[in-house]
Amino acid sequence: MKTVAGYIAGLIFGLGLAVSGMTDPSRVLGFLDLFGAWDPTLMFVLGGAVVTNFIGYRLVLRRPNPLFAERFQLPTRQELDARLIGGSALFGIGWGLSGYCPGPAIASVGGLTAPLVAMLVAMVAGWFLARAIPARG
Repeated sequence: MKTVAGYIAGLIFGLGLAVSGMTDPSRVLGFLDLFGAWDPTLMFVLGGAVVTNFIGYRLVLRRPNPLFAERFQLPTRQELDARLIGGSALFGIGWGLSGYCPGPAIASVGGLTAPLVAMLVAMVAGWFLARAIPARG
């Protein structure tokens, strides 16, 4: 049942990305074009996600445990290290250059284009690179 719930959540997420137009990289690139044809759509999508997540966490964490697990698995680390900051910077640079982040990229696989393939290859290479670089601590 946990796997089915994950697929349903992914489907809803993908549909939300498609309906909001976030599978179109020109929306992201338009948001970053502050002095040209600025497109505020991304700001509203991200704002809606933050509000929804804020409310959802408050409601869900009132429960003693999740529906399909024995306990909640929340992050415990709070320190910033070079690995986290470097990964975040690479993520932002890749998103800004391609107009895709992982969610919309995977939701866009049905309409495969050369820039999308390049982004997906870079993303997979980044996963392997991140695993190859040992974490300190």
